[in-house]
Amino acid sequence: MATMEAILPRSATSAPVDPTSLARRVEQTMLAALGIQFAFLMPSVAAYLIDERLLYGISVWSKPIKFQLSLILLYLTLLWLLPLIDARTRGGRVARATTVVLAVATTLEIAYITLQAARGTASHFNTGTPREAMLYQLMGLGAVAIVVAAFVFGYLILRHGRAGTGDGFRLGAAAGLMLGAVLTLVTAGILASGAIDGAGHWVGGDRSDAGGLFLLGWSRTGGDLRVPHFFATHIMQALPLLGLLLDRFRPGAARTGLAIGAVLSILVVAATLLQAVSGRPFL
Repeated sequence: MATMEAILPRSATSAPVDPTSLARRVEQTMLAALGIQFAFLMPSVAAYLIDERLLYGISVWSKPIKFQLSLILLYLTLLWLLPLIDARTRGGRVARATTVVLAVATTLEIAYITLQAARGTASHFNTGTPREAMLYQLMGLGAVAIVVAAFVFGYLILRHGRAGTGDGFRLGAAAGLMLGAVLTLVTAGILASGAIDGAGHWVGGDRSDAGGLFLLGWSRTGGDLRVPHFFATHIMQALPLLGLLLDRFRPGAARTGLAIGAVLSILVVAATLLQAVSGRPFL
């Protein structure tokens, strides 16, 4: 008489996959994508030190380095916040699919930005050839995918938070990722549209990054749409940190404190956007 194992298909007799194991795969995918960003960063920094070519008055390697650092920070933030999602959800299909989309989008995005730097030409606002115009549009889709992925992880933290996590940290992480994603999309959309003062991030002033604000490079002769975009993006780190502090020092006021923090974040983005649109430099 045939055994049950011989009658049933392999998938029906195999043990269910451990949710913790699936959750670990998500983290491993993120770590691999993080490693790719570091792999791009190292030669970019080396090239920055020896390549004298300029684009918009600064090194052609400034943009890829900034984007590589930004994506490294995004992955470090997500890896920091992932444990706030319960293990079953963290290893579920939504989290796994979102992580794959994020990894592919960030890798392709930074590969094109780095390639264009190596060629000595712009990646953003570059529609000089049909191919570059198409790739610029695809970059926009990739950027949207990256930001939407952050929003999804924020939603998962909100709806499927791990038991035992402080309200401040959990709500701060969820609000930071979700609000930061929405405001990043808004500011990036305004920046990419070219509707304010033509293609580019400048509004009035010199259309050059030479002499920009130290480290950040923001224009000191006119408005710069990168300023509100910067503050919008880094809400993803600011609100989780605020939540941690509230859990530590004022746990009873965590929700109120985060509500105030969220409103202030929106006001900062709105104020710097209005400042940039009016053609006034941040500093």
